[in-house]
Amino acid sequence: MNNSKDIPETNYKPIALPEELKSLPDRVSACFVDKTIFITGGSGFLGKVLIEKILRKCPQVKKIYILLRSKKGKEPRQRIEEIFSSPLFDMLKSTRGSDIISRVVPINGDVTLPGLGMSAVDRQTLCREVEIVYHGAATIRFDEPLRKAVLLNTRGTKFMLDLAQELTKLQLFVHISTSYCHLQEKVLYEKAYPPPTDPNKIIRACELLEEDLIEKISKKILGHFPNSYAYTKCLSEGLVVEAMESGIPIIILRPSIVIPIWIEPLPGWTDNINGPTGLLIGAGKGVIRTMYCNNQGYADYLPVDIAVNGIILSTWNYIGRGDKDRKIAHLTSSMEWQVSWQEIIDLGKEIVSEKIPLNGCVWYPGGSMKRSRLLHQICVILFHMIPAYFLDTIIFLSGNKPVLCRVQERINKGFEVFEYYANNQWEFKNEHVHLLRKVMNKRERFEYKVDGEDMDLRKYFEDCILSTRLYILKEMPDTLPAARRHMRIMYWVDVFAKLLFFALMFWYFASWLEPLWSMSSSLFGRGATSTSAPVSAPDL
Repeated sequence: MNNSKDIPETNYKPIALPEELKSLPDRVSACFVDKTIFITGGSGFLGKVLIEKILRKCPQVKKIYILLRSKKGKEPRQRIEEIFSSPLFDMLKSTRGSDIISRVVPINGDVTLPGLGMSAVDRQTLCREVEIVYHGAATIRFDEPLRKAVLLNTRGTKFMLDLAQELTKLQLFVHISTSYCHLQEKVLYEKAYPPPTDPNKIIRACELLEEDLIEKISKKILGHFPNSYAYTKCLSEGLVVEAMESGIPIIILRPSIVIPIWIEPLPGWTDNINGPTGLLIGAGKGVIRTMYCNNQGYADYLPVDIAVNGIILSTWNYIGRGDKDRKIAHLTSSMEWQVSWQEIIDLGKEIVSEKIPLNGCVWYPGGSMKRSRLLHQICVILFHMIPAYFLDTIIFLSGNKPVLCRVQERINKGFEVFEYYANNQWEFKNEHVHLLRKVMNKRERFEYKVDGEDMDLRKYFEDCILSTRLYILKEMPDTLPAARRHMRIMYWVDVFAKLLFFALMFWYFASWLEPLWSMSSSLFGRGATSTSAPVSAPDL
């Protein structure tokens, strides 16, 4: 790798456990010794980081079963190999050896199918062996058709709860929900809330009716919910609470918006362009110039490694400490950390324009947030759509396939989701995390961090942008010098374009006002001539 000072270092070496902490017990990892775990959503962003952390901190875990379906012609075992080929698992392999992966076993199935789509033999194996379940499988697309979201998020949860009743060794079922599923509650407490309707009736309706018909009445069904994701996750919680009350050992965890890794195992790593990462790429490439947003508002974000630590600690608190009373917990940050949208935009803009630019940006990063929807829509037309059509025309005439209009359509869809959350505010109480901090010893607080005391926001943003370049956009670090040169060029292009724009506006208004000046000059000139004519003396 190029060791030039202007290229940031991407290799990460974990902070070693201080000598004075090594004598203290790690009761958290001891909780997982010889345990058999079943995970849904293990191929997702949160699921991968959860699996990595469990294997790295507790290599004595007996087995981790992951529910996987065949995808793109790849069988579950091939998908396991593909998942573990990610740089996310490099530290795990170097510290625990590549053989640790053999602890992870795929189960062929699908949460959208009756019986989870698994074979009778696999189901019997799970019923006989599994002690801990992490149910995280869900579609996180906010614009997912309602029927599909119900069958995956809500009915899938029902099928998992049916399985839980058959697990003879079950010690804990962990349902991964979201803090944004009870949006009518501006202050959300760590307690159960009633679902908007009977989840079972909605499931039956979606099973009987076609998707087109469901979509026609979806707005009426959703009611005050802004999208199918929040609605179906809320319904899912209703089913889980019912199962909890029936005696199944369950806890519900509500993480907020999960963002790239902060500390370990790979700072800044993510595997998707959902949420903030997509906005970051769009703004860094210069294609997002305006957003309808209260710039002094804030969202609740949580780095994925902190969310995973919260999940693991909540498991230990229930099984290891025997705390059966705290069954619903929030994994959130805004009660302690509040970073405004304006701070995020300013910091991100500074980093992508000066230190870590993205390759091939189409314009210099800029623009602003608007508190007026009308002004935002005008800016979308002027600075998003018109440039996209203009550049796509040039691309088409050059013999290539136009892409920018399609990109802008995706951005506009993303705005529809973003605007609701960016212009509303919620408060999430998180007493559960405060309890966990108190009951952990110093070693556990070091290894399972659930606070943001020493976060350097600038450093975190730099890690996120660098990792986005490397792992999402496949832009190698040695391309940074060229990207910086290109960014400097785009800066001056932006300056000259603005000067030209204002010059043209001045010329237009000057041309428009010229007839008025001529008319006023002639009028005032004629009036002046009349008043200055000599007055003759009267005849005597």
